[in-house]
Order: sequence, then C-alpha cells, then structure tokens
Amino acid sequence: MKTAVAPLAHEVPPAAADDVVAELQEIYIEKGTPMFMRTVLALFSGGFATFALLYCVQPMMPLLSHEYGINAAQSSLILSVATGMLAIGLLITGPISDRVGRKPVMVTALFAAALCTMASAMMPSWEGVLIMRALIGLSLSGLAAVAMTYLSEEIHPQHIGLAMGLYIGGNAIGGMSGRLITGVLIDFVSWHTAMLVIGGLAMIAAAVFWKILPESRNFRSRSLHPRSLLDGFTMHFRDAGLPLLFLEAFVLMGAFVTLFNYIGYRLLAAPYNLDQVFVGLLSVVYLSGIYSSAKIGSLADKLGRRKVLWATIALMFAGLALTMFTPLLLVIVGMLIFTFGFFGAHSVASSWIGRRATKAKGQASSLYLFSYYAGSSIAGTAGGVFWHLGGWSGVGLFIGALLLVALLVALKLAKLPPLGGVKA
Repeated sequence: MKTAVAPLAHEVPPAAADDVVAELQEIYIEKGTPMFMRTVLALFSGGFATFALLYCVQPMMPLLSHEYGINAAQSSLILSVATGMLAIGLLITGPISDRVGRKPVMVTALFAAALCTMASAMMPSWEGVLIMRALIGLSLSGLAAVAMTYLSEEIHPQHIGLAMGLYIGGNAIGGMSGRLITGVLIDFVSWHTAMLVIGGLAMIAAAVFWKILPESRNFRSRSLHPRSLLDGFTMHFRDAGLPLLFLEAFVLMGAFVTLFNYIGYRLLAAPYNLDQVFVGLLSVVYLSGIYSSAKIGSLADKLGRRKVLWATIALMFAGLALTMFTPLLLVIVGMLIFTFGFFGAHSVASSWIGRRATKAKGQASSLYLFSYYAGSSIAGTAGGVFWHLGGWSGVGLFIGALLLVALLVALKLAKLPPLGGVKA
C-alpha cells in the first residue's frame, strides 16, 4: 500500500505556485486596467478639490484689499496662511498616514477642508476668515501629504510618471476652476457666496474620492515612534538628490504663486483697466498645465527626469519674459507658457521623489510638499513687497531670481548618478 506523503512546509503545489505568481503580478496597478482608471479619477478629484479650495481666493485679493482696507501683501495672507499651515501639517499627516493608512487620512482631510471653506464664508471679521483659512490648509495637508505616496506605492513603476501627471492635472483643473468660478462670481454676488459654492463643489469631489479610490494593497504600517521619524528624516537628507528636490519644490511653487498673486493687480490697473470677470477668465491658462503635467510626466518616464526637468524650467523663464511686455496678448501667452512649464516641472520633480526614496516614502513626500507649500506661503507674500517697490518689473525680477535657482538645481540633479542603477 502506498502511503500519501504530505507536501513539505516549504513546497508549494503547482496550482498554488501559479496563484502566487499571479498575486505578485497584481501587486501594482497596471495602466489600462479598470483599477488604474478608478485610481487616477479618484486622485484627480482629490487634486481638483485641494487646489480649488486653496487658490479660489486669488482673484478676490484686490476686492479684499478694498473691503478690509489692507494692502496687497496683507491681502495675500488669505492664501499664504492656508499654504503655510498646509506645509506645517504635512510634517504631521505624512507620518500619521505611515501608521494608520493612506485612504482614511485622505478622505478625512477632504471632507474637513470642504466644511471649513463653507464656515469661512460666514466669518464676520478678517481675522476670523484667516483662522478658517488656516484650518483649511491644515486639513488639506492630509491629502497633499499622502496622495503622492499612495501613487508611488500602488501604481506600477513604469506608469508612475503618467499617474502623477494625471493627479497634478487634477490640481491644475482645481486651481483653474477655483479661480475661474470665484473670479466670475464675485462680479455678480458677494465673495461669501462664491466661497459657499466652492465648498459645495469640494464636498462633491470628496464624496467621489471616498467611493471610488481603491484600498491600499502595498501599504505597510510604520511606527510613529519619534526615533523612527528622526531616522527617516536623517536618511532623506543624507540622500544626494532628495534635498535638491525639496529646494526645487520651494522655488518653483514660490515663482508660480507669486505670478498669479499679483498679475491681477497689474491687469486691473492702467493701462489695461480690465474688469474682474475678464481677469477671472484668464484662469483658463491652467488648461495648459493640465496637458503638460500628464504629457511631460509620461515623457519623463521614457527619457528620464534628469533630461526633462531643466527644459520645463526654461519654458517658465520664457513665459515670464513675455509677461514683462506691455501688449495684453503677449502677457496672456506668457502666462500660458509659464503655467505649462510649471505643471510639467512639478510633475517631473514630484514623481522623482518616489523613485529616490526607498523607505519612509510618506515622510519623503511630506518633506517635498512642505517645501512646496512653504515656497507658496513665503515667496507668495514676499512678492507683495516687490510689487510695492517696483510694480510688475519688481515682481518679475523676484520670480526670475527664483527660476534661476530652480534651473541651477535642475542642472545639479542631472549630474547625479542613477540610484541603484535605475534610470531617473
């Protein structure tokens, strides 16, 4: 009689082995699958809500200067306070997501920010508005810190540039829609009503995000112990490329926000004397960023980030130069090119973070975005000083200096050897 022999513990039956191979192949979300579409649509919605809530206030700044009797630099605080608190929150929410998971943190963040936006419309004083804007920024840090990490963990590495570009495309549409809706509405209704509309749209986007975003499959919980956080921080700053990418984020975002913070003041004054509706409609230049973020992100996957980043910054320089001329058409074309270059550069730099950070990716993304929004807050307000000192020429000089730093950093990054033999 033959005795049945059970497989040894380390042996895997052929059928089971096939299942293991299939499971390993399904760890990453592949381009062209329904799950890829759900993921990019959800993150697109999240990016839309984040930028709409942050930047819907930009067209209001001249109106707020008049209503509250404050200057341009003071008015810019309605944006700078939000981005500043967002930057601080990133240092908290990123590590929290490393512990409790990606999706719960992002969903909570979106709903809280939408509610705070509605509450900001009901504040009776300028100080109250600023407090609510600070809470909005703090809330949004939960999505901003985690979205990049979620994509780098869940999307196949070959398609991460495209996925990141589509997410940033959502940012661009959100920034455009927020500025466009409020820029047009405040010519017909109060800015309070405009904020309620934006808050309602963000609530819808949050619900879509919650319903369709797939649960994390590659997330591994990390300790929140201070020693663990310090080790991750030290590791990232010892890397040859990550600190340069953090600096790149600061200067690129600082340049972008400064241009859009003060271009409205220029176009509302002589010799243009445009009305608020037209200035608001100029937000359609964000459409170029929607295209460039996905296109350039995909191009960087093929050619390498080191070959693409510096070229996008050169485009920003060209766009800035055109805005320095007087003809309105040249100014608009310059804004278009500048926006195209910025969103392309951000797409390349942000996807580079996930490639260089081998551990504590959430913390690495948080540090990148901390720098990104710190640039928005600090440079965005500092630009007001240059506006008062030298008008648009002063602002242009300031933005040009930031872009020069960005270009030098990009050229430095291009000279770094590939990490682990992987094409950057």
